Amino acid sequence: MDLKSYVREIPDFPKKGVSYKDITPLLLDHKAMQLAVKLFLENLPKGNIDKVVGIESRGFLFATLLAEKLNAGFIPVRKPGKLPYQVHREVYELEYGKDSLEIHEDAILKGEKILLHDDVLATGGTAAATCKLIEKCGGEIVQCNFLVELEFLKGLNKLKNYNVSSLIKYP
Repeated sequence: MDLKSYVREIPDFPKKGVSYKDITPLLLDHKAMQLAVKLFLENLPKGNIDKVVGIESRGFLFATLLAEKLNAGFIPVRKPGKLPYQVHREVYELEYGKDSLEIHEDAILKGEKILLHDDVLATGGTAAATCKLIEKCGGEIVQCNFLVELEFLKGLNKLKNYNVSSLIKYP
């Protein structure tokens, strides 16, 4: 089973010139989802993981499944104003402007081993900001993993200091 065959490409979405990678068909097929989880687990380095951080919102989908399989906690990283308790915030650059992400201040204990997960690695800005949040909380990032990596956008450049794994790559 080739996971890439479950990714639908939508031309000119969300704007002209962008070829959107839609993972919805993969989510519709339980065997494809099970294979993705199995491959994510096989690609992890040896050792314990205490918590899995998922980035809003599609990163939550596999992050919760991975947390359950790893007997680990799940931590949501969200856009501003979505978390109800005290937060750390990280501002990062977009192509045209800035955005920010937040994590609960008490989500990670100092020294906990963290797996970061998101659906797509594109430019790397969101993942790099999330890495800073995890480290601000005292967590140690074991790996950053992604379902899809858009290699041509060079997101790995912003994650040079981290172990990164992607299941599906678009050169």
